[in-house]
Amino acid sequence: MRILLIYPKMKFSYKKTPWLIMRFFPSLALDQIAGNTPSRHEVKIVDEERQKIKFNCDVDVVGISCVTPQAPRAYEIADGFRKRGVKVVIGGWHPSALPEEAKQHADSVVIGEAELTWPRLLKDLEKGELKPFYRNNEPVDLRNIKPAKRGLAGGVNIISAVQASRGCPMGCEFCGVSNSIYGKVFRMRPVEDVVEELRSIKQRRLWFYDPSLTINPRYTKELFRRMKELDKRFVAFGNIDVLSRDDELLRLAGEAGCQMWFIGLESLSQRVIDRLGKKSNRVENYASAIRKIHDYGIGVIGAFIFGFDEDTLEVFDYTKEMVYELAIDAAEFTILTPYPGTPLFYRLKREERIFTYDWSKYTQQGNVVFQPKNMTPDQLLNGTNRVIREVGSPSGFMKRAFNDKHFFIRNITQLLR
Repeated sequence: MRILLIYPKMKFSYKKTPWLIMRFFPSLALDQIAGNTPSRHEVKIVDEERQKIKFNCDVDVVGISCVTPQAPRAYEIADGFRKRGVKVVIGGWHPSALPEEAKQHADSVVIGEAELTWPRLLKDLEKGELKPFYRNNEPVDLRNIKPAKRGLAGGVNIISAVQASRGCPMGCEFCGVSNSIYGKVFRMRPVEDVVEELRSIKQRRLWFYDPSLTINPRYTKELFRRMKELDKRFVAFGNIDVLSRDDELLRLAGEAGCQMWFIGLESLSQRVIDRLGKKSNRVENYASAIRKIHDYGIGVIGAFIFGFDEDTLEVFDYTKEMVYELAIDAAEFTILTPYPGTPLFYRLKREERIFTYDWSKYTQQGNVVFQPKNMTPDQLLNGTNRVIREVGSPSGFMKRAFNDKHFFIRNITQLLR
């Protein structure tokens, strides 16, 4: 069969930075589906950030993967192909959370991880026995999936994405990772499989899309030992508690080419952290942990969320000043967003605090979709945008550098590596 896989365009509201991220940072989901498609089928991928969709193309089935803010566009695309008599399958985070909604626009919905159900679905489609829903009853054994098939979407990727593990046991209230597709069961690919895939990737720079590469330090250390010979440069998500105490992991990370750890600091209030259930975070340890990571020549991307129930208007300036004081190399500031399928979504819905279900606004930046407790939606939006502007400004950069004498050297060194 002729298969067209589509990654819909995402509407962003905050300037052009997220658009640039989407343009040059690849989606891994469709590459993984392509890699696990039986070879007798012909597969093409269209990333709508790079290419226009041709609705009159000659295909037998269209597969669409989407997260929540892409859902309206995904449904438009699906409806367009179905009007032309083409079978449409939808999967991804949002359809997995709201399969009945997605089914209104598709012939079949894949719920959860798709690599093993996809070949089964294609076989049913060939026999004319396509089912309305496909779901794995157990988390996928990562030893049984094939590596991603890259390069089908065209365009230029300055960074390649890879995944060594899935699942996160934290179960944070707001997080779609552990409450949606991947679940809380942590699983790892064989190190040898990951290394072989890394060898096949042409790009030198990588981003590990694992929920966290520090959940099993023994596994990660073995992976990093094997990566030393590959001469790659990478960014990975990690938990601050492990990074604060495991010097061997940090040393091996640096030797393997780690340039930055992306850490979900989330908030500077321990009350918030405790209520979220993020047991890895102790706010009083943030400063020492970041210093330790810096001691190994590795940068820190700190991710913060505004809009928690405990947040007041003071949270914006306090967070900004702490980012300067901690000399965080780069910071991400987002607005709390209740994604379908998360405990946060169900709680805020129960409390009647969600005031729009226009999924295109669920972007984490540029829109507020719920009523915060201690400020207005406009105050939350404007406060977040102000912090983004000020921390990202030249003066914000200099303030961080002032608090860390190695700031310039570390970041210039990483840039030139």
